[in-house]
Amino acid sequence: MKEEQKFKMFAKTFHGLEDVLKKELIHLRASNISIGNRGVEFYGDKALMYKANFHLRTALKILKPIAEFKAQHEIELYDAVKSIPWDTIFDVHQTFAIDSVVYSQHFSHSKYVALKVKDAIVDQFREKYKKRPYVETENPDVQINIHISDNICTLSLDSSGESLHKRGYRIKATKAPLNEVLAAGMILLSDWDFKSNFIDPMCGSGTLLIEAAMIAYGIPPGIYRQKFGFESWKDFDSELFEKIYEEESETKTFKSKIIGSDISEIAIRIARENISNAALKRKIDLNITPIENYTPPENEKGTIITNPPYGERLKKTNIQDFYSTLGDLFKDKYQGYSIWLLSSNLNAIKYIGLKPSNKITLYNGPLECKFLKYDIYQGSKKRKFKI
Repeated sequence: MKEEQKFKMFAKTFHGLEDVLKKELIHLRASNISIGNRGVEFYGDKALMYKANFHLRTALKILKPIAEFKAQHEIELYDAVKSIPWDTIFDVHQTFAIDSVVYSQHFSHSKYVALKVKDAIVDQFREKYKKRPYVETENPDVQINIHISDNICTLSLDSSGESLHKRGYRIKATKAPLNEVLAAGMILLSDWDFKSNFIDPMCGSGTLLIEAAMIAYGIPPGIYRQKFGFESWKDFDSELFEKIYEEESETKTFKSKIIGSDISEIAIRIARENISNAALKRKIDLNITPIENYTPPENEKGTIITNPPYGERLKKTNIQDFYSTLGDLFKDKYQGYSIWLLSSNLNAIKYIGLKPSNKITLYNGPLECKFLKYDIYQGSKKRKFKI
């Protein structure tokens, strides 16, 4: 690849997943990779941009910066945006939308910034063609991002379009669904070897199970998507993308079990629909069973990753008792398993009665959570290390 063919990109993600995303980009052979705030900057060519959207499990957006300039007031912002040849990027008959992120004393309202960027683009088209493209907030042809930090303005094209967490396999969801990118990040942060059993005994709509199966079998997360943002750009190379789409991905053989259970018959029905839509029906086993009654496969190793109720959107009459019960169940039934649990209820976590061997801060929507690892030994720790 020639150096001049490369350009800068920025992959957005959730707080706590930056290192995982960096590893994914290394695997895709991106260059000049550096971790930023809730994202990773990297360089690559058009093929890599397509691959990043298609293969990255922990990215929310892939932005392609097209201009960086300084502005301290609206006139400077307007003039800089208007100087960009927008008709080389998209046509007058296409729709567009502006996403603005502002951290600046010079610009106090992100919506006003978006409005000025929109005006500059529309005015340029109108002066040149006597016509204007229209804004469409829902599913636009072209998504444009403006990021302002103090007086530094970065204008980018959003190559993803709809957020990459919207894989396309989810038909329905339970009351508190786990974001797909967060679920994939949790799995990749864990110590699961992708060879042993994977179990979620409180699986809800099945997101962790589906993401685990996709990783275990080497299924790209973009395979279910109907469209990416870059497909509406003027320079879209359909043959190149078709080649990437049809490329044999790293199809893997997985001989162990992926198992999900939940107390809710409705949740299991939703999970079954989502799993079927993801064409993973034969690869995931489901049970309608409360965690108190579920017993994992005996004499087998594996990893448990689960997202129990926090006592927030999902109410429990006594969340502390529930977490205490979880701790007892882990000790009694999950010996030899590695358990990872995500929760925002820091007080309830104490009632598990086990000391975590790892603790990672993640965010489930607006909720700050702890992603905790518990090693369940055969017998007590004292017995294990007794000489």
